[in-house]
Amino acid sequence: MSDKDRPFFVGYLPAPKALRGLLLAVCVLFISGLAGFGLALGIAQDDPGEGAFRFDYGRQTVTGVVELTPYPLLRVTEGNERIPAGHTLMLAGGGKTNVESRAIPLEGQLAQVSGVLLERGSLDMMQVRGGRNGLQAAEGEVPVFETIPLGRWKLAGEICDGKCLAGAMRPGRGLAHKACANLCLLGKVPPVFVSTQPVDGSEFLLITGPDGGHLPESAYHYVAQFVSLEGEVERRGDLLVLRLDPDTLEVLE
Repeated sequence: MSDKDRPFFVGYLPAPKALRGLLLAVCVLFISGLAGFGLALGIAQDDPGEGAFRFDYGRQTVTGVVELTPYPLLRVTEGNERIPAGHTLMLAGGGKTNVESRAIPLEGQLAQVSGVLLERGSLDMMQVRGGRNGLQAAEGEVPVFETIPLGRWKLAGEICDGKCLAGAMRPGRGLAHKACANLCLLGKVPPVFVSTQPVDGSEFLLITGPDGGHLPESAYHYVAQFVSLEGEVERRGDLLVLRLDPDTLEVLE
């Protein structure tokens, strides 16, 4: 075959008949290769877990005593089949917001809370519905709860925002989630430390500043990284609270 008769592909012209089969095969192989690469990449990733908004549970309404760490908690006194009495429930607002302004006037009082549960294993949080029906004062006797100190601990793990970790995002942790996590923490969504080793039976700890205040913004630089830290741990019902010593934060390789 002379060069004059040899089929030649030009992008803006119809493909020569002699090359159509080859071009089709190349396209099929290229698309199949991309699909295979995507599948292999997905299989190689860690399982993000089953965390999610539990809309299948329906709206949850429970009663308890409001506490601040300063992040709002509910020490449940009157629960339901999903949220038992005695449970300590972290609270958050819609999106990357908190419910502090609504919870502060009710601190130490009995309140009724209604919203959607987020759940990942033993970690859960309620996204409180908007309006008065989401968080309101309730009638009844206010029980006295104790806070049990567990001493100073040195731990390794990851600082995350508790809402995404509990199921608002999947996986809700790791460097790919760092920017999102920091936005949640700037919105004062309760932060959670995920420990590599259980502390008194739990790998999830609500983390605060050293005085029990908000997590210091200097700690945001360490979010979504594997770090070591030290702090005082206390138990509030079935929830552990870690009071971070910021000077001990260190990124581990």
